[in-house]
Amino acid sequence: MVPILEMRGITKTFPGVRALDEVSFQVMPGEIHALVGENGAGKSTLMKVLSGVYPHGTYEGEILYEGAPVQFSGIHDSEARGIIIIHQELALVPLLSIAENIFLGNEQASHGVVNWHETMSRAQALLKKVGLAEAPGTLVDKIGVGKQQLVEIAKALSKNVKLLILDEPTAALQENDSRKLLDLMLELKAQGVTCILISHKLNEVRYVADTVTVIRDGRTVSSRPARSGLSENDIVRDMVGRDMSQRYPDRDRQAGEVLMEVTGWNVWHPDHADRHVIRDISFDVKAGEVVGIAGLMGSGRTELAMSIFGRSWGRQISGEVKLRGKPADVSRVDRAIDAGMAYVTEDRKALGLILEETVKFNTSLADLEAVASRGVLDDMRDIEVAERYRKALGTRTPSVFQKVGNLSGGNQQKVVLAKWLFTGPEVLLLDEPTRGIDVGAKYEIYTIINELAAEGKGVIMISSEMPELLGMCDRIYVMSEGSFVAELPAAEASQERIMSLIVSE
Repeated sequence: MVPILEMRGITKTFPGVRALDEVSFQVMPGEIHALVGENGAGKSTLMKVLSGVYPHGTYEGEILYEGAPVQFSGIHDSEARGIIIIHQELALVPLLSIAENIFLGNEQASHGVVNWHETMSRAQALLKKVGLAEAPGTLVDKIGVGKQQLVEIAKALSKNVKLLILDEPTAALQENDSRKLLDLMLELKAQGVTCILISHKLNEVRYVADTVTVIRDGRTVSSRPARSGLSENDIVRDMVGRDMSQRYPDRDRQAGEVLMEVTGWNVWHPDHADRHVIRDISFDVKAGEVVGIAGLMGSGRTELAMSIFGRSWGRQISGEVKLRGKPADVSRVDRAIDAGMAYVTEDRKALGLILEETVKFNTSLADLEAVASRGVLDDMRDIEVAERYRKALGTRTPSVFQKVGNLSGGNQQKVVLAKWLFTGPEVLLLDEPTRGIDVGAKYEIYTIINELAAEGKGVIMISSEMPELLGMCDRIYVMSEGSFVAELPAAEASQERIMSLIVSE
């Protein structure tokens, strides 16, 4: 059988960096082929070469598609041949309808006039194909992220896709939505659509993939059938170049006195006056303790964290926060920082970092007074601070003058942590601290969290990955529909018990 895709000796360089080095990669017709590797390994770069984002002439090597050489000068060329890529950051327009998004740039028109009847009927058929019951006229901002992913796939199917590339499609999805998306991939495979899946979630890779190719440091390391006894540890070993049978670092778990206590916390939606989002929540975190918050997307976890951190989300907020037994002023973000709190957002690219600025700029951003003298920034002090945290956290960057947007996801997350650690917090709220980063970088972040706990800091960890909470936390609060429904010692918790508590409420 002739491969539908073959990439031979692909080399791609950027100033000072060789992102791909003689990478070879082939995909057979009708298979789901997983492409895995650490952040910065070159996976997305390889797919951008394939799709024409990096056009022919900007790289070395050869691409064969359906048995013949191809030279794409842009993404429209690859799409015309049925190669469609769905990026991790969804390319939908929130204030347009589902139907308008599906056919955006590919309008069902005659003589410049959109045929709305055909647009809506074709959109309805495509939505049925991907398992969405929403009306085609529904605005995209009215549906959840999981359904938006399905709209992206419907959009790909509208272009007569033959080779569908999905870049971290489940990164922002809860478990149920992730499984629906993976099952849809299997259905598309049965219909003859070939898929390339880029993912850090190895359990999902093993669920759907026929073949797994690992890229490390811009080179192809291995390509093996997934159904021939290939284990997650085998994949991890190829990804990071070492054995990582233990996913969570050991920690001497010794909790001290209560560091932060929240009582009677209530929050209302900032735009919908009748929506009571956080309902009478009380909890605490002790010095040296990692406390988890489990719950489905939409349960109110992020809203809780942001409302506590300087009331940066919500209205009509009531309740009390105490730090070391004394009432803390958390009425504004700067006051919450002064009180000893830090919040690492779930969305590092939009809310955690200024991507066009340097590592140095971002590291000191939350406490500029500490690197200033009489109101004037001390550049040497700024550089010294950035270098110290770069070394302490093991951030891989050519220098602290590198733009943060050019770093891998795991290293971006380390810069976010550095920014908040520089403020000297006693309590850290970590919202999805390992979202979208690979297994090796996750271990490094886990190690940093353990070190913070060992220093006597209190860590509150929000995560959609239950194995992560079970592996890292001392206690876990279970959240459902804006309330805490249970508190479990980690030793008594399991994925099944947590899920049963969530769905029984």
